[in-house]
Order: sequence, then C-alpha cells, then structure tokens
Amino acid sequence: DVGKAFGLLAGLASDRVPPGLLLAVGSLEGLLGYGAQWLVVSRAVAPLPYWQMCVFLCLGGNSTTWMNTAVLVTCIRNFRRSRGPVSGLLKGYVGLSTAIFTDVCSALFADDPASFLVMLAVVPAAVCAVAMVFLREGEVGGGGADGREEEEEDGWCFAAINTLAVAIALYLLAAALTGVGGGGGVVSAVFVAVLLVLLASPAAVPAHVAWKSWMKTRKLANADVEEAEECASAPLLVAKATAAAAAEARGPGEKPVLGEEHTIAQALMSLDFWLMFASFLMGVGTGLAVMNNLGQMGVAMGYSDVSLFVSMTSIWGFFGRIASGTISEHFIKFVSFSHTLPLPSPYSKFHRKIPRAYYSKIKNPQRLLSP
Repeated sequence: DVGKAFGLLAGLASDRVPPGLLLAVGSLEGLLGYGAQWLVVSRAVAPLPYWQMCVFLCLGGNSTTWMNTAVLVTCIRNFRRSRGPVSGLLKGYVGLSTAIFTDVCSALFADDPASFLVMLAVVPAAVCAVAMVFLREGEVGGGGADGREEEEEDGWCFAAINTLAVAIALYLLAAALTGVGGGGGVVSAVFVAVLLVLLASPAAVPAHVAWKSWMKTRKLANADVEEAEECASAPLLVAKATAAAAAEARGPGEKPVLGEEHTIAQALMSLDFWLMFASFLMGVGTGLAVMNNLGQMGVAMGYSDVSLFVSMTSIWGFFGRIASGTISEHFIKFVSFSHTLPLPSPYSKFHRKIPRAYYSKIKNPQRLLSP
C-alpha cells in the first residue's frame, strides 16, 4: 500500500511522457519487485533484511499505478464521448484480474505461492511490452454527423467488449462454483486454454474496426482526391476551431470549468475534487478493509482454502464495476443530466492526479491471497 501512495508520480508523468514509457516503468518495477519476492519465497536466495523486502514490496505495489495510469488516461482521452463505459470496463477487468490470476495459479500450480509471484512478475511485464506498440493517443474527432457516427460506432464496439467481458466473468463464476479449474491435470489445462482464448477475444473488436477503416480508406483513394482530403480533414478542423473558441472565451484569470483540463493547484481549489476525494477515502477505504481481511474472515469461518472467496469477490465486483460505468453514462446521455455534474467529470479529469493512490489500493491481487 505504501507503493501505491506514490501513484501521484505516475499521474504527473502522464502529462509529460508517452503512454509507452509509463508502461515500461510499471513493467520494470513489477519485474523487480515481484521477482525479488519470488527469489525469497522460492528460497533461491537467502532471506533479505526486512527493510529490503519493504522496498521490493513497495516497487511491486507502485508498478500497478503506472500501468493503470497509462491505460486509463489514454483511453479516457481517446474516447471522450464514452468515458463512462470506458472507465467501467477498465475497472471491471482490473477487478476480474484477481479471479483470473487466482484461478490460473490454482489450475496450473496448485496454489503455489512462488509460482503465483512469478505470474505477477512476468505476465504483466509481457503484456505491457506488447501494449507499448499499440497504446497511444489518437486524434480527437469533431462534432456533426461524423461525430455522431463515430459515437454510435464506439457504442457498438463497447457493447461487444462488454458482452465478451461478461462471458469471461460467467465462465470464471461457473468454474469457481463447480471447482473445475482446480486440481491440475488435463481438465485444468483445458480450463486455462479456454480462459486464454476468451481473454484474447476482445481483440477481435478493434481488428474488425481497423478492417472497416482500411476498406473505407481504399474507397476514398479510388474517389476524387479533393473529396477524400475534405472528408479526412473536416472533423479535425472542427475540433481545433472548437478548442480555440473555448480558450478565447475564457479570460486569463478565469478558472477552467468542469470537463476541461485542470492543473493540480486548480484541482486542490475545487470543491468537486474534495468531494471526490472524500468519497474515495470512505468508499474505497471500507472495501479495502474487507478485502485486506478476507483471508482472516475465511479462516475464522472454518475454511482452510479462501481462494473461492477471492474469486467470488473479484467476479461479483466486476459486475458492479462494469454496471456502474454503463448506468452512469446512460443517465448522462439519455436522462438529460449535464456533463458538468461533479460526479463524472472530476473522475475522468482528476482521477489520474492525487486520488490515484486511493483508487489503486483495490488493485493488488497478491494482497487478496495473503491471510
């Protein structure tokens, strides 16, 4: 948890360095932090002094803040019209990852702590290495018919990804209730193989979008050159004109309104920031207290293996998180709630700043397994 308290560093860096560098820092920290813990737990090296173990634990905890910041900030900036579904989907997968790591470790390594630490060190680093190639900020489209068409297409894409995510959660829920995934052997290997296919399945959605974009580009290339240039440049020109008009309308000493970028000093002077800070402190704090003591509660109830509780908490937490993003976006768009209400905008704009430390406390799967 001390490592996550330094999540502010990742928030500050997100405005100054590309997302790939954030992922590189996070993967390196995770590789060092969890790798050192694996060396100690597997008895490959002699036990380290207490302060050194604290440093490696801090590195492992802080690594997730860099990864989460890179992904969340980039997706929020790329999909400004769908911030609710994006945040709900990302938070849902983060919660679901606890069940994924727990079930895979139980199926392949019989809940061996050393093997679990190897997974935490290697798997996120490998995923980040691949994501560095693809994760980048795109151009912001404009309004008008093209903007509405883009928003509608994003809606269908997120609906497809949400459906696949729910299918993964139901698959894990069925495996947890029936005990199919545990125990090793052929059945466990098949369970893991199917799970990996399901985890890779959302990649089909952007692949389909890229194929449609390529086909559209080919059609434009065969059309008149001037029409193609007009279609390609019109949304960007509208976006730039709108941004310039908004900047000119605000005076030099006037504070930015909700929905616009804020500096940390401006955020600290905002009532909405402190409302969100208090809600995170109390809401996330109570949930963190429960999850940190999940092992003790399971043992107190007479259970020797609490991995089922970990999986069930992660899975049902996933449904709550993914529903929160979808439902909030529904009210914003279809029940005439303004985007300037304090709940969604501070989350999307200020979340990557100071509250990162509090939000990321619920994202360490290793801690959930420790009694």
